[in-house]
Amino acid sequence: MSGGTALVNRPVITAWSAVSPFGIGRAAFTEGIRERRPAAAGLDDEQWQAAGDRACLVPDFDLRTVLGKKGVRSMDRVTGLAVTTVARLLDDAPRNRWVATGEDAALVLGTTTGSVQSQMDFTRDSLTGEKPYLVDPARFPNAVMNCAAGQSAIWHQLKGPNTTIAGGHAAGLYALNYARRLLTFGRARTVLCGAVEEFSHARSWLERHAHRPDTEGPAQLPGEGCGLLLVEQRGPGGRDDAEQPVLAEILAVEMGIALDGGVRPALAACLRRALNRAGVRPEEIWAVSTSEAPGPSGEQERAAVAEAAEGADPAHLTQAALIGDTGAAAAAFQIAAVLVHAETTPEAAGRVALVTSVDRDGAVGCALLRLAGPR
Repeated sequence: MSGGTALVNRPVITAWSAVSPFGIGRAAFTEGIRERRPAAAGLDDEQWQAAGDRACLVPDFDLRTVLGKKGVRSMDRVTGLAVTTVARLLDDAPRNRWVATGEDAALVLGTTTGSVQSQMDFTRDSLTGEKPYLVDPARFPNAVMNCAAGQSAIWHQLKGPNTTIAGGHAAGLYALNYARRLLTFGRARTVLCGAVEEFSHARSWLERHAHRPDTEGPAQLPGEGCGLLLVEQRGPGGRDDAEQPVLAEILAVEMGIALDGGVRPALAACLRRALNRAGVRPEEIWAVSTSEAPGPSGEQERAAVAEAAEGADPAHLTQAALIGDTGAAAAAFQIAAVLVHAETTPEAAGRVALVTSVDRDGAVGCALLRLAGPR
């Protein structure tokens, strides 16, 4: 399983935003990454009844405070995170709202399963609620996987293709590859592309039971948030222009499946395809951001990256120790962190960043980005 992306007129990233454990908006994420500030905090047991007593939550994230009282009565947390992130990206610059809304503006959002909390709550109500209706019908949309993407489009007038892709930790890369395809085949003029994950009582207990300490080592603290990129084709003739602030060129996105725990060969194959199709030499790689998968999977991920970047001395960018295991949002946050570092690093200009992802269910992938560097 793969998706080659070598193009003459490759898509570019022109803006991004994030709602993360560092706070709401691009500025908060940038500050947290640059300061290397851990975001873990204690949990209110009465509110969360979670499997642990600490997590990396978006601070002070209250839907009514952030989005206002209208239209949020039945909105769940994962939808609120996505709607808020879209709003922040669109409001960051007048150009963003102009190019990223309307008939030709698409949204591609990665997820694990949508809101597992909403799905469990709705199922529980169907078994315990009072007849004749049993459940609150206003909450049914939250139980379907594409609720966050659909509500984001409705709130912000995104009238083009609207897609939700389930891919676990690799969801952000799946979304980026899908966004590339929409642009390549003329299905959209611009694409808001990213991934979202919420923290919840239900997710915390599912993670507790899914964790295998004998093979994965100590569990990471759970995190949450939404990372979003504005992706579009480069200006006419492949040239930059003053109205298109290119942050990075998407050289390649490759996906694969690791069978029977064979992360290293599966990811190594993705990396070889990406480097070959993008025409990138290992010595051009300036920075690497891995998914920091736990246990043997992480060791195999690092080994595959070391093999692909042999002869280079890339910077290794990490974030899991700061914002925890952000699930489906992880790869989107990895890309955002790469862009943050490139903004203040002159030697990054014109060089390549490698982003890799490994999910416990076998999905692996990588992306190569040629960075514009400081602006």
